[in-house]
Amino acid sequence: MEPKFHAFMFPWFAFVHMIPFLHLANKLAEKGHRVTFLLPKKAQKQLEHHNLFPDRIVFHPLAIPHVNGLPAGAETTSDISISMDNFLSEALDLTRDQVEAAVRALRPDLIFFDFAHWIPEVAKEHMIKSVSYMIASATAVAHSHAHGSALGVIPPGYPSSKVFFRGNDAHTMSTFFERVCHLLTIGFKSCDVIALRTCKEIEGKFCDYISSQYQKKVILTGPMLPELDTSKPLDEHWSQFPSGFPPGSVVFCAFGNQTVLEKDQFQELCLGLELTGLPFLLVVNPPRGSSTVQEGLPEEFEERVKGRGEVWGGWVQQPLILSHPSVGCFVNHCGPGTIWECLMTDCQMVLIPYIGDQVLFTRLLTEEFEVSVEVSREKTGWFSKESLRDAIKSVMDKESDVGKLVRSNHAKLKEILVSPGLFAGYVDNFVEALADLISVKKHD
Repeated sequence: MEPKFHAFMFPWFAFVHMIPFLHLANKLAEKGHRVTFLLPKKAQKQLEHHNLFPDRIVFHPLAIPHVNGLPAGAETTSDISISMDNFLSEALDLTRDQVEAAVRALRPDLIFFDFAHWIPEVAKEHMIKSVSYMIASATAVAHSHAHGSALGVIPPGYPSSKVFFRGNDAHTMSTFFERVCHLLTIGFKSCDVIALRTCKEIEGKFCDYISSQYQKKVILTGPMLPELDTSKPLDEHWSQFPSGFPPGSVVFCAFGNQTVLEKDQFQELCLGLELTGLPFLLVVNPPRGSSTVQEGLPEEFEERVKGRGEVWGGWVQQPLILSHPSVGCFVNHCGPGTIWECLMTDCQMVLIPYIGDQVLFTRLLTEEFEVSVEVSREKTGWFSKESLRDAIKSVMDKESDVGKLVRSNHAKLKEILVSPGLFAGYVDNFVEALADLISVKKHD
């Protein structure tokens, strides 16, 4: 019987990072391993319901130090605008003493991290192994290595002539994204092993490229999708609304809980959905400056789309909506977790990438796999209502060349991904690789 190990997890202070780390923690705990999960104090309550093994996964709250520029009480990216991410990153670095104290007291076998580039140094001091675990796509990680972040430049040896930043992608870049690229480089160079939330069937050549660039073993977890909770069916309203329309006719649009659009962007999105003439469900945060989504809607919009369009500013059961037989198209920001969920369904994808890593994953899906359509952008960096309408109509029209192509390619890819045991096999191999890594440590 394999000896059990104790892992620390220290993700970036954003729920879109902490939740995938917790999904991985659940998989480790399911196999009998222990996890200590380091996180901001206030985040614990919001994450507890994701912890499926509270006897094996213990939350270790951290006090977030004060940083000039960071609002009082801010502990995660949900508490701040994206322009303040650098201040939160500084606060994360200032938790180092607390992390080291926990390592000294609890003596884990290994520690997972992403943005805290100094973790490998701490790990080496205490003779434990460090795992750089990236929840972003391998495509984005590959491009972010030392020579890959320049716009319009294909890095030497890079495995794609299509999936890279182009000169017109400047609007999706940020100083924070560039800093993350730098931190990845530092973390990758000094960690013991690189772990990626993907599978070789989608991003194998990018994983191989990362391994060759950093001369490090790269191990894959698979997409780490949480188990669908079939005990909680889709809320009655969200089940009834699409059920009033023919199979595959409803457009579902969602941008994740971290994206906040400007009011004009939000209104253009609403108007584009209206222009399709199709039934739609839009789930998005209230636009900047509005306290509710209704407050930011275009004039008389609700009256015009009454009965065929709904706008919601709260949480919904996204995987269950995607699997509803009436939902045929998913418009989204191309976050990797969201894409994995959609690839496992029959929904066609229309993509509006919002930040750098989403742009690269979009290129992979639209230009290499041809399983989706990207909405074309204006010079302003956003899109017009007409370009959104045209993209949606192109995949929803079963007789169009684009519609036929993406449906056929999506169906082929889905067939591979739903192969029995595929994702479970990734988890088994991943845990085995971790056990081997720890075994090497114990014999060093």
